[in-house]
Amino acid sequence: MRKDKLYFLTFISIAIIFLIIASFSVKYFIKVSANQLIELQLNSSIRESEEIAKLINFQLEQGIHKDLVTKNTQVSISNVKTENAFISLFNWSGKTVCHPDITKLGQDVNSNQSLLNSLKQENSSDHLYDLLINQKNVTVDSKNQSTSEIIHISPVVNSDLIVAGHINLLKISIEINKLKKSFFTIFILMGILIIFSSFFAVRIIGSYYEKQLELKNSTLENELLNLSKLNTNLVEYQQKVVEDKVESNTEEETEETTFESSKKRILTYIRNELVPIHTNDIAFIHTEDTITYVVSFSGKKSTTNASLDDLLANLDTSLFFRANRQFIISITSINKIIKYGNSQLKILIKDSDVEIIISKNKASEFRQWLNS
Repeated sequence: MRKDKLYFLTFISIAIIFLIIASFSVKYFIKVSANQLIELQLNSSIRESEEIAKLINFQLEQGIHKDLVTKNTQVSISNVKTENAFISLFNWSGKTVCHPDITKLGQDVNSNQSLLNSLKQENSSDHLYDLLINQKNVTVDSKNQSTSEIIHISPVVNSDLIVAGHINLLKISIEINKLKKSFFTIFILMGILIIFSSFFAVRIIGSYYEKQLELKNSTLENELLNLSKLNTNLVEYQQKVVEDKVESNTEEETEETTFESSKKRILTYIRNELVPIHTNDIAFIHTEDTITYVVSFSGKKSTTNASLDDLLANLDTSLFFRANRQFIISITSINKIIKYGNSQLKILIKDSDVEIIISKNKASEFRQWLNS
């Protein structure tokens, strides 16, 4: 149940994050794409109106009468579709002289002067995009279902004629809406794909790590059981040693039989004093800076000239174990055995801060020693 809740929260989190990112990015992509579309329309309309203005100027310079020029221009642009961009011609009085729609001839030019001024600035496509997005009331021609706006004017030199470049705002608005729908469709499909793929990826990865964790827990449980068994064996062995000590104090023959091949005492030094220590009183033996120290259960420390190898050869190996290069420990001095590092063991000594590390290779021998 807890896993299902975690997966559900993961799904919700991924969905929310994607929606936040998509809400910002989709607006940016739409604006960039729309601006590119508008920029193409603007450049095309500006180029066409300037070329027509130059052509009319050239005809006038060649002595062709203005009325004939305007007539020829009207014939050229008549019946041109006004769905996208087109041009018209008007005079300084604001009367339309030439227009693809002949019904517009003689009418006053209706232009958005603020739009013309803004389009003369840099990033003119941004201004037109903002106009299309923010406009609420667009006047639509009932005949051709279009609305146009003058976006560029090119005066004809040495005449009262002005060439106007028009753009169909309704058509561009429709194209922008198509872009919006396309982008929203893409982001919805992409969002569904990303959210569900991420959800399943998290679930698969989570399941994999759960299995790995369960495996580690199982391994850890086995190690804990082994350590528990090891400490149990230690207690049993220590009790056995204590019983052997009691028997050795009451029966001399049993003691001689038990320690037949080992010394009962070793000679040590405390400063210049020669002190024999009974092996049953030794907690551990260790070397430090080439000096061998013998530490008793009472905490008394003395030194010896013998090496650890020589000492171990004369000690009862059922009671003493060579833990590592620096330590020989007594079975009765061990307080606790805990896991340390990678398959290593740490031995805690009774009434002492000493911690003895048994390596991975030595740990198996140590277990056999406790079980012997």
